[in-house]
Amino acid sequence: MAKLDRYLLSDFLQSFLATLTVLLVVSMGGVLVDILGRIADGRIPAGLMLSQLGLQFIVYLPIILPLALMLGLALSIARLYRDSEMAVLTGVGVGPKRLLRPIMLLTVPVVGLVAACSLWLGPWADRNAEQMLQDASRSMVVAGLEPGQFTPLAGGGVVYLSSLAGDGTRMGKVFMQRQKEGRIDVVSANSGAMFFEGERQRYLRLEDGYRVEGPENGALDYRLMRYARNEVALPDRDEVRDQNDPEMLPTSQLLGDARPEAKAQLHWRLTPPLLALAFALLTLPLARSAPRQQRYGRIMVAFLAYTVGVSLSILGRQWLASGKLPVEVGMWWLTLPLLILAVWLYFRDGRLSRRRVGAKA
Repeated sequence: MAKLDRYLLSDFLQSFLATLTVLLVVSMGGVLVDILGRIADGRIPAGLMLSQLGLQFIVYLPIILPLALMLGLALSIARLYRDSEMAVLTGVGVGPKRLLRPIMLLTVPVVGLVAACSLWLGPWADRNAEQMLQDASRSMVVAGLEPGQFTPLAGGGVVYLSSLAGDGTRMGKVFMQRQKEGRIDVVSANSGAMFFEGERQRYLRLEDGYRVEGPENGALDYRLMRYARNEVALPDRDEVRDQNDPEMLPTSQLLGDARPEAKAQLHWRLTPPLLALAFALLTLPLARSAPRQQRYGRIMVAFLAYTVGVSLSILGRQWLASGKLPVEVGMWWLTLPLLILAVWLYFRDGRLSRRRVGAKA
């Protein structure tokens, strides 16, 4: 590898990694806030926070990596123009077209990583995240019930557990108080367990306890009942996803799935690596500037171009899923013109550079 290529590649790589770090911190901060909110609501056990964050990190990589690549290259190329390094390189016969080799040395591995995350790792992470939540939903912890503290219940009421087994399905002494239609219901038990009926509904099976029911206004209309077993419905998990959801299916299964939603998801997964390649080529004409020109205006143009591209891909996915766009068209109406435009702009810049050099000669 030539010294110039090593220098440019090192500069491009450092700028890309710095941009990627910033974008990951910002995006993962938002994901962490969402996960913490779901933990506070009892929809996710606290023990799954790091695993859910890591899996969501993989899911978001196909969106973050192309943006980091584009902005990183744009910042680095704009710096070359601002510091007059490109003027020096052009003066010794190295024009903008010569930047293609170091750009591709960085872009090709990143595009490969984007393709791997979009086609395989992302769906795998999505499936595993959902499977973890389904497995955890069989534990009392995900229902928001933890031993040694009073926990509010959805719809009003409170529950207290003296102890809880390691798997979260068996518990020690139980106290539960609820209000419904102006009446109060107090239940106690020496032990209990959780079981399922259907895919989502969870129940508490309380054993060897008492139940007191009466009006909230203090009228003497109470009933005392002792029971050997009492079953109480728990709030069900309202975010269960269908196992046939195209977002969770492997890419190999989407190839043979005739549903419009599956075809839309397939094209959605094919789009990120193509957009990453197109935007990487577009950075060269977008980042060109005069030595004293502010480089951040060009960066904003690059960011807006990426935002428009992603927005159009989201819109195209919706059109495909709803049948408004033929499956044969897919996302090619977006990716192919972008690639053609990027290649045309790149080679146009190269020819203009040669003409200027020839004119001066």
